[in-house]
Amino acid sequence: MDLKRIKLIVIDVDGTMTDGGIYYDEHGNELKKFNTKDAAGYFVAHKAGIKLMVLTGRECAATTRRMQEMCFDYIYQEVKSKEKFLGEFMREHGLTKDEVAYIGDDLNDYEPMKLTGFIGCPSDAEEEIIGIADYVSIRKGGYGAVRDVIAYIMKQRGEWNTSVMDVYSIGV
Repeated sequence: MDLKRIKLIVIDVDGTMTDGGIYYDEHGNELKKFNTKDAAGYFVAHKAGIKLMVLTGRECAATTRRMQEMCFDYIYQEVKSKEKFLGEFMREHGLTKDEVAYIGDDLNDYEPMKLTGFIGCPSDAEEEIIGIADYVSIRKGGYGAVRDVIAYIMKQRGEWNTSVMDVYSIGV
């Protein structure tokens, strides 16, 4: 697949952006730990004109806050059927399979992943996901796996170095 065709990267949260743990404070608020290293991937993808979507089955204020800070184009939470939702989204936005990438880690990502042209996952993703992935990160979910997958995509497109220079004013 020509990764230069990718216009949208869909990313799962729990187990992909996070380590999969769910934490509650004494007031019952759900807390999540996001890895700041993933931010470089988000910024570089955006600089190259790729839109970013969070697609998750859980609703969490921490997810909303972090994705807004990261300037995600689309934030969809509490989605019960990711496959149905993503299929409808792609039709409504005129996106073809080859224009969408998906990064996820578990069985609820399996069917929607098959709608996309590129599949990436953390190293600790479930075996069914690893079995269909185009790229398996060297990093675990919540430990920079998303950045690693995005960097892989961007390097294959030949855009990593230029985008890093544009975002951070450094040569790599």
